[in-house]
Amino acid sequence: MRPESLFPLFADLTSLTGVGPKLAALLEKVFGGGRVKDAVFTLPTGIIDRSRRVTIAECGEGGASGLVTLEVMVEAHVPGATLKTPYKVRASDESGFLHLVFFHARKDYLMRTLPPGEKRIVSGKAERFGSEIQIVHPDLVAKPGEISADDLIQPIYPLTAGLTANTARKAVRAALERVPDLPEWRDVDMPEAASWPLWRAAIEAAHAPRSAADLEPGNIARTRLAFDELLAHQLALKLARASRRARKGRALTATGEKVQAVINAAPFTPTGAQMRAFEAAKADMEAVTRMMRLVHGDVGSGKTFVAALAAAHAAEAGVQTALMAPTEILARQHAAVLTPLLAAAGIRVVTLTGRDKGRARAEIAEAIADGSAHVVCGTHALFQEAVAFHDLGLVVIDEQHRFGVSDRKRLAEKGLAPDTLVMSATPIPRTLTLAVYGDLDVSRLDEKPAGRIAPTTRVIPGERLDDVIEGLGRAVAKGERAYWVCPLVEESDISDLAAAEERYHLLSNSLRARIGLLHGRMPARDKERIASAFRNGEIDILVATTVIEVGVDAPDATIMVIEHAERFGLAQLHQLRGRVGRGDKPSSCLLLYHGRLGETAQRRLEVMRESDDGFFIAEEDWKLRGSGDPLGLRQSGLPDYRFADLAAHAGLLPMASDYARLIAARENPFDGEKGEALRTLLYLFERDEGVKLMRSA
Repeated sequence: MRPESLFPLFADLTSLTGVGPKLAALLEKVFGGGRVKDAVFTLPTGIIDRSRRVTIAECGEGGASGLVTLEVMVEAHVPGATLKTPYKVRASDESGFLHLVFFHARKDYLMRTLPPGEKRIVSGKAERFGSEIQIVHPDLVAKPGEISADDLIQPIYPLTAGLTANTARKAVRAALERVPDLPEWRDVDMPEAASWPLWRAAIEAAHAPRSAADLEPGNIARTRLAFDELLAHQLALKLARASRRARKGRALTATGEKVQAVINAAPFTPTGAQMRAFEAAKADMEAVTRMMRLVHGDVGSGKTFVAALAAAHAAEAGVQTALMAPTEILARQHAAVLTPLLAAAGIRVVTLTGRDKGRARAEIAEAIADGSAHVVCGTHALFQEAVAFHDLGLVVIDEQHRFGVSDRKRLAEKGLAPDTLVMSATPIPRTLTLAVYGDLDVSRLDEKPAGRIAPTTRVIPGERLDDVIEGLGRAVAKGERAYWVCPLVEESDISDLAAAEERYHLLSNSLRARIGLLHGRMPARDKERIASAFRNGEIDILVATTVIEVGVDAPDATIMVIEHAERFGLAQLHQLRGRVGRGDKPSSCLLLYHGRLGETAQRRLEVMRESDDGFFIAEEDWKLRGSGDPLGLRQSGLPDYRFADLAAHAGLLPMASDYARLIAARENPFDGEKGEALRTLLYLFERDEGVKLMRSA
């Protein structure tokens, strides 16, 4: 179904003149794919500017050393005495002479390229060697009439072993010759788009930079291409959403009796944000279309309680809820929180993980199959073939970025068009919400439960480690409990990071306290045992790696020490800090750093000291990280853009999203000339799932 106009772009690289299988394999490495389109979509990373014309005498003055271009007369060839000695070509202009030097030279080739008595344009790095000026292996040799001023500025492309810069440039030039004139899909009524070039002109301009400014994301050609790429992705997301809404789900209606029972049983008053998120989810569930809603919020903003209310509504409507978490610790923690809340409404919660075996597992599976288990908390074990639900109507996915699309789909297939509620414990910047979750309805939990006191955050140099340990000892003696987080499990030859095991032994030898150790390499059973002991007050200080970021919840812990805090991202630091300050007692977070802080690391620690607002911190993290791997969300579906830079093109994303929403709202978006152009756009950027979804709807 791909438009015929795109066939040349999707042809194999070997279809280009001069590109055989061996060269194609090298080009595929640097272009990120083996098609003509991949070469076209690989933009230059820099330029070589040979426009600086000088005389030989100016080279000798020292001010014009480096990359230069000259017009010279070839005088004579001076072959080396042996094959190992350099081959020289003497050349001159009215100001003096120089030597062009070649190693392992082929005389016949050089005589053809640089015939004595003729003028040539040469370009390369001019250097003084003894009393003479020379250029070793000129980068460019051409007849004066063969080269224009534009030819003297060349784009630089990524390279790999065995691939030369000239070969890469030739391959891209050959690929650009295949670029077709494509129909216009942008809305010319958009003020920002009025001055943009056509798509083919934009591609050609992006590959022909004349200065460093032309390589910047804000260049008009790059802006046009970035918008197209963002539009294709947003349109695919919006079409997926429209297709989902077109498919009938089930209207899950209830009187609200069980929901009210859960609210009455809660040991706190729900926040306005929690109730707004639930009301939005309830409206989705009562509609005949399938819910796909994201609930994201700050640390401790109460996402699990929103899930509890949604599960109570589902139970009263007569269907089951499956809550899938990425780790066994987190799955069991959710069950521990949900069980007393939902018991007040007569709703039974069970847990199913890979650890459950034999008779116990069989009993849980039977309760799920006969419907006596209303809410099932679990890990990947939930979508195994042997697990059959009586009537699965609501799927809740926590920390969804840790699951693949196929995982979510397999769980959803265990029910009859179940509604889906996605939860993220990381507040997500608005730009990323559009980029990653553009097909979901979004609820933000931007309030924290009343009575919570934000932790006091201090930044402390590593030289004061002994003072920190001494202060921790005094706090534990008063009955306080603490986390101590280290980035590694054991000492490494390639890293000076403090290791959890080493720190565990130091604290054990220094303090009279009950100290536990928790890290990712432990068996699941041991992790759960240590986490439970800390939660139940049997451990005073828990030394851990970032495995505690999610899944270890001890509400009465009041101290968080993060060692080598300069090595963590802002979002992760905020997540870790969120393990304390969950009750009404004052709490503190100590950020220990080692060595001199770089500018970015210093800003991160300043932001942590200044703010406890997760949404502000997420935006700052986004600014500091740029679009390399924002918030570590690459695995969550953030597209690997070729033209768009989300940090630089943040203003284009809402524009692309709004335009895509208008298109998706049309009854037949792919009809007519404009529809054909949009279909071409989606296939060009390989977002054609949107076309297929609309055709199957």
